[in-house]
Parts: sequence; C-alpha cells; structure tokens
Amino acid sequence: MDHRQITWVVIAAYNEAAMIGRVVSGVLDDGWKVAVVDDGSRDDTAANAAAAGAVVLRHVVNLGQGAALQTGIEFALGRGAERIVTFDADGQHRVEDLPAMVAALDDADVALGSRHLGGTEGASSGRKIFLRAATAMSNKMSGVKLTDAHCGFRAFRATIAPKLRMRQERMAHASELLGLIGKSGARIVEVPVTIRYTDYSKQKGQSPLQAIRIMFDHAFRR
Repeated sequence: MDHRQITWVVIAAYNEAAMIGRVVSGVLDDGWKVAVVDDGSRDDTAANAAAAGAVVLRHVVNLGQGAALQTGIEFALGRGAERIVTFDADGQHRVEDLPAMVAALDDADVALGSRHLGGTEGASSGRKIFLRAATAMSNKMSGVKLTDAHCGFRAFRATIAPKLRMRQERMAHASELLGLIGKSGARIVEVPVTIRYTDYSKQKGQSPLQAIRIMFDHAFRR
C-alpha cells in the first residue's frame, strides 16, 4: 500500500536557508506532503521552503524545536493526516527511509528511527560512543527501552497524537516525547535508518554537554 496520500512530513526549521530547499525538494519529489514550520528564523528559511513547494507555517519568534513540531503536527491533523513523520531540516535524514518508517505503522502506533539498527555516515567514534551512553541514560529515565533514543526521525499514527502532545518547547521535547510514548501504551517499533553527519549538520547540532543538560532539565521539570 502507498501511504503517501495519508501522510504529512513535518519539518521544524530555524535558520536553515542554506539546506531547507534541498530537503523539501527531496521529500516532495518522492511524493510526500510537506509542512515546514519556520521557527522565527532570521534568514530566508521560509521563502526557500515555500519556493521548493512546502506548505510553510511561521512562528514570529523562536520557540524551539518542540513547539515547532507541535505546530506542524496540529496542522497535519487539521489537514486529515492519518500518519505523521518528523523529519530534520539539516539533511541528516534520508528520503529513502521514509517508506519503511511509515509502513511500520501498519503494525504499530509509533515508529522510531534507529541509526544503531541502521547506520551512520560521517559520525566520529566519539559521537557513536556518546549516543549509546545517552540512549542508556534516556532508557532509564523514560522507561522505554530503545537502541536509539535521540533520533528525530519518527512516525506515528494520528490516533495516538493526542497522547503525545509536547509541552516542553525547546530541545527537551525529545526526552519528554519518549516519556509520553511510554505512558501512552502505544505499540512501538524501531526502524533501521541511516543518519548522515556533514560539516553543515554538525555545526547545527548539539554538543554532548548540551544533550546531557537537556535530559536532566527534562527529568527535573516533568
């Protein structure tokens, strides 16, 4: 079954003018519907996303990735989406992995991408070690046992969305979301994906220290 007509791909973007057009074009060219949430960017992110063909939603000020994704998810639900995918704006995620992610929802409520079941391109050995350690820590905090707890490539059924409403606006939403998934009783499956690390995406990404701070921030605020 081709799930493209019942699926929206949501992309949160902040100052991604250099990459967003390429990312949007790749997803649209493969037949998926795309909503980009420009989270208060100071560059041409919104214009470039629109020029590439995405539906563009805008936050007047920067609220953080969690709030941007929630805006996109609510938009997709309003457009009748039955399945929703969160996809990165910096080129780390591959369009080739989208069909498997969405098809996994035939037998699950939530599909989570795993680079440890799939692969990475351009990741240092130090980053790989850190990601595994961070996953072990996150598993203890969230109660959800995963091989990769920090992959932003996710898919879920619209029916589970009300139980996954994120309230932590900034990057702590990732840890919050795993806790919500664990509490929801959702059927979860991990899907092998390949994550690409480039000089551009590394500049946009978080340092290990920031990631640790985010996890503890979520732990003490929930």
